[in-house]
Amino acid sequence: MNKILVIISREFLTRIRKKSFIITTLLMPVIMVVLILLPVYLSNHTDKSCTVYVLDDNSYFIHKFHNTSKIKFEYPSGELEGLKQRCVNGECDAVLHILSGSQSNRANLFFYKDPPLSLKNGISEQMDEVMFDRALQQEFNVDVQRYRIIKENAHSDIQTLQIDRDGRAQEKMVEMNRFVGIICGVLIYFFVFTYANQVMRSVIEEKSNRIIEVIVSSVKPFQFMMGKIVGVALTGLTQFVAQITLIVLMIFVVGSVAPQVFSDNSTAELLSQNGGGFAGATVATNSDVFTNISTFYSFPFSTLIFCFLFYFIIGYLMYASLFAGVGSATDNETDSQQLVLPISIPLIASLIVIASGISPQHELIRWLSFIPFTSPIAMLYRIPSGVPLWELLLSGGILLLTFLLCVKFAAKIYRVGLLLYGKKVTWRELIRWMRM
Repeated sequence: MNKILVIISREFLTRIRKKSFIITTLLMPVIMVVLILLPVYLSNHTDKSCTVYVLDDNSYFIHKFHNTSKIKFEYPSGELEGLKQRCVNGECDAVLHILSGSQSNRANLFFYKDPPLSLKNGISEQMDEVMFDRALQQEFNVDVQRYRIIKENAHSDIQTLQIDRDGRAQEKMVEMNRFVGIICGVLIYFFVFTYANQVMRSVIEEKSNRIIEVIVSSVKPFQFMMGKIVGVALTGLTQFVAQITLIVLMIFVVGSVAPQVFSDNSTAELLSQNGGGFAGATVATNSDVFTNISTFYSFPFSTLIFCFLFYFIIGYLMYASLFAGVGSATDNETDSQQLVLPISIPLIASLIVIASGISPQHELIRWLSFIPFTSPIAMLYRIPSGVPLWELLLSGGILLLTFLLCVKFAAKIYRVGLLLYGKKVTWRELIRWMRM
């Protein structure tokens, strides 16, 4: 046992001291925070509120526009050039000039600074509505107010709600859940193959340098293999925990430094009026950030993180043991890739399937989440959309059992192939070694 701990310690310390480990550990949380907070920010602050000066040469559209949460219309007097100068001075965001005569359905929108993309469409929709109302009155003699009531009653508003077995409904953003599932699948693929490949390359390197001959004189091949696998696993786990911690801290800092980005100004105003102080503001605004994130994504992040951690660790250990066996049976990476490809196909195939946008409730995804070689990706794709507890436990149990079997068979390959040089191993020989 002491020898395994020495190997684990060596593998762990060697890797965490590398510059690539430090850079990746610091850079990944920044990317993840942006991916998490950007959709929340855009949903709360899609566009800024704009003030538009209206100049109508026909005087028909005067006071016909209605203000919205994003657009405020004003009708100042003056010439076009004067209004444009006021726009340059920052008194308004844009000037809407509606042309006269037969061109009354056309308008020019002057701006000094780029307006939001939705401004033009927002104004166009209101102009269309005003002109449509005029056509109803003049051409068809239809009462506008009555038409609006009919149109409002005929308006549809569909919300997506997922129900559980007890009939309770909860609003779900289907597209966002699938997006998060795909991101988790990609991360699992990246982590598992990155660290499993490190194990294989380390074995090949030490075998090529004949260092392995010295090591196995004092350490059993199984101890050496498990030491390498667990050492690299601890490296990955350390990196994962550090990244999650940094992500939470960065979100907390964003909520403290820039609370207005993710919460309404009314919260800060209320706190200031009641003398809540900085401490109260910090707690409230950070609560707003995490509440907004939880509400926006409509699934428990704690469950997702726990399952990600489990499938990452067990999935990595399973694939790392197989990769270590392949590394011990080959002398170079070129030969190892031919043996690794069949092992990698299930995980690659599951990644391709979820990237196609298939429903997480599809039977194919459901069965893939029970197959141990595809479950690390398929199950994480399903979790944001909801998975019964018994299916989650069954999938995890099958994965854990398969990991133990893989370690057993990989150890047999490792024991035979570790000191084998100059021979190209076939799958038939690997299977024969596993039966020994």
